Amino acid sequence: MGDTRSVLVFNAGSSSLKFAAYRGAADAPSLRGAIERIGAGARLVLHAPAAEALGDTADLPADGSLEHLARWLMVRLRRHLADAEPAAIGHRIVHGGATFAAPARLDEAALDALERLIPLAPQHQPYGLAVVRAAMACWPASPQIACFDTAFHRGQPRLAQLFALPRALTDAGIVRYGFHGLSYAYIAGRLSELLGARADGRVLVAHLGHGASLCAMRGRRSIATTMGFTVMDGLMMARRCGALDPGVLLYLMQERGMDPARLVELLNERSGLLGVSGLSDDVRELEASGDPHAEEALELFAYRAAGEIGAMVAALGGLDALVFTAGIGERSAAMRRRICARLRWLGVELDAQANARHAPRIGAPQTAVDVLVVPTDEEIVIARAARAAVA
Repeated sequence: MGDTRSVLVFNAGSSSLKFAAYRGAADAPSLRGAIERIGAGARLVLHAPAAEALGDTADLPADGSLEHLARWLMVRLRRHLADAEPAAIGHRIVHGGATFAAPARLDEAALDALERLIPLAPQHQPYGLAVVRAAMACWPASPQIACFDTAFHRGQPRLAQLFALPRALTDAGIVRYGFHGLSYAYIAGRLSELLGARADGRVLVAHLGHGASLCAMRGRRSIATTMGFTVMDGLMMARRCGALDPGVLLYLMQERGMDPARLVELLNERSGLLGVSGLSDDVRELEASGDPHAEEALELFAYRAAGEIGAMVAALGGLDALVFTAGIGERSAAMRRRICARLRWLGVELDAQANARHAPRIGAPQTAVDVLVVPTDEEIVIARAARAAVA
């Protein structure tokens, strides 16, 4: 694309809105930041370069809704772009269902189809679509490109996607979709430079953040992942319990009188690290606590992660490399140590000093499995896809 105009990227969550601007074909952003803590006293965080590029932001509506804050942000981004229409605007959309297996240009028909998927990702889908509509109103002439967290997994073997449910339900789309695909796509794109010939081997990526999942890759493609039909499956997370015996839900409905709304709140907001510790959903706070309940929550997180890693290694048929990414994976040396201590049977050994300083390679020398720490970058994946979509 010969266009030198900017590409904008929006990555919306229930309590944050990340954004970035990229000039022309550059991979380094001219502006990057986030509105954090939406709903709990929102604040704006800007990163270098151009940390002052939005001008005076003292009028940030700290108690505003995501839609209100998105409109406020877009007014300032128009000034940053000198009122030029962006060449494209890319959006992270969590769930693409069975239909959207690649980045897609959004129109009303596509938005209607994505809104029908809201019940599968109620904590994410409405917010991403609300930002899309705000961007359409602000820049009506710019193409809006959706990039889907589910798309990276759509080429998985059929067996990896199936639940053992009646075929009619499978045919109706109740299958394992998987998530965090934009993060995994970024890591997959880095593997050749990091691992050389082993990049196409048996690689397991651990995306450990507020939401957490694993992705087993062979040939830098997803062959299995821990999240399923929704983002609630698999690993223990900050506030989600992860995989759970469905009989527990039947018991809570039948014997405790819980309705679906209360179950959604329990499983998405009161479980995981927060529920087990009773203190916090933040690994940093739990590691500093000294409270035995905090210690138990951290140990359970590591225990569950190691167990799911074992299942993913079975799908891979072995393990050549383990990659940690996302907030906990990138920043918690102690959690990496807890998890890897349970994986020695796989040939995983850490270099304690390299792990403590968060080095890119943290595996002990001459061990069978490479262990890496790779910061993820969903925004550049979205920016590249948006450029390609309008090229």
